[in-house]
Amino acid sequence: MTSIVPSIRLPVTLGSRAIERLEQLRAFTDVPGQIHRLYLSPSHRHAADAVAEMMRAAGCDSVNVDALGTVVGRYEGATPGLPALLIGSHIDTVKDAGAFDGTLGVVAAIGVIEELANAGERLPFAVEALAFGDEENVRFPSNLSSSRALAGTFDPATLDGRDEDGISLRDALVGFGGDPDGIAALRRDRAAVLAYVEVHIEQGPVLEARDLAVGVVTAINGASRRRMTVSGMAGHAGTVPMTLRQDALAAAAEMALAIERLGAGQPDTVATVGRFTVEPNAVNVIPGRVLFTLDARSPDDVIRTALVAAVERECRAIAQRRGVTLTIEPFYDAPAAPCDPAIRAGLAAAVAGRQIPVLELPSGAGHDAMAMASLCPVGMLFVRCKGGISHNPAESMTEADADAAIATLLDFVRGFRA
Repeated sequence: MTSIVPSIRLPVTLGSRAIERLEQLRAFTDVPGQIHRLYLSPSHRHAADAVAEMMRAAGCDSVNVDALGTVVGRYEGATPGLPALLIGSHIDTVKDAGAFDGTLGVVAAIGVIEELANAGERLPFAVEALAFGDEENVRFPSNLSSSRALAGTFDPATLDGRDEDGISLRDALVGFGGDPDGIAALRRDRAAVLAYVEVHIEQGPVLEARDLAVGVVTAINGASRRRMTVSGMAGHAGTVPMTLRQDALAAAAEMALAIERLGAGQPDTVATVGRFTVEPNAVNVIPGRVLFTLDARSPDDVIRTALVAAVERECRAIAQRRGVTLTIEPFYDAPAAPCDPAIRAGLAAAVAGRQIPVLELPSGAGHDAMAMASLCPVGMLFVRCKGGISHNPAESMTEADADAAIATLLDFVRGFRA
């Protein structure tokens, strides 16, 4: 006689539900075998529709996809129409992306609403889950368009930007089902918004090094970018004596090392040379011209400004000493976005309540919270990711950490007071 062993049903946790939703979203891609979901692409549309359905199933009282493609799910408070606590992140990705960047914050918001709805719990405020697009700044020469629209800082000129195929953002938006003429109306009334909170993988190794599931973000770094051009004199590699050379590459290399040293001069500053182009780039020619970039970041704008000034001073001194010329072209400056002290304290209390040591740390990467800071107080909760790897198919995190993050967020929401 054969005995039948009953199957074991594992308990459904906040983390397991989040991973399940993340796996569903992983499937929406425009490049088979990758996660490749650019803003306003067909896969973005499919993902937006899937997120909308997740929000409805979780118990949102209303769900819509707005004029710029943001999916908005609202769970009313004790009475309809109360001001809202906004929670969200983005569902667009970089090319050949990971499965957790951005989307974790969206499914975390959905998970919180689902728990409240399942408990029949209505708060003294509404909760809205937001799934933004255009956070990654990959397809169009734009950034944070959908969150900027809610904050009232969207630049209409953005609509004329074109992707590498020549398609304008305006036309792509219409094809997506959006409405360029409806963007101005997306601006939120400050009185109707309490705060914005975002859960995001750390995209760095600090939490993993400290063996912590989550951390509280202090500020989103401001960033300054410069194009640097070093011009020397190209010449024959065999006939020009070393003492008579104007080697643009040697000068630029010394500048890059100076940038590395200066960037390490403060605990929370970073400075990166990300691009390096050598001309004429021939094995037997002394380099006559080098183009490289500077990316300098800090959670403190005063410190960042001083860092950039120091870099420019030292690089000019190197150029003068080596007999080359240096031109510096600023092309991007974004201020830091400090997280609201009260929200930071609330998140820290929620972390401690889960018996997790509280670690506060800045965000070196940009997020939708930067745009939302123009509208309301903002806060962020970081979640450990394996190896600190992000924007990469190897991006990974555990179900247990997802569970800890969403449980912490839920505790914060339940204890939130405007």
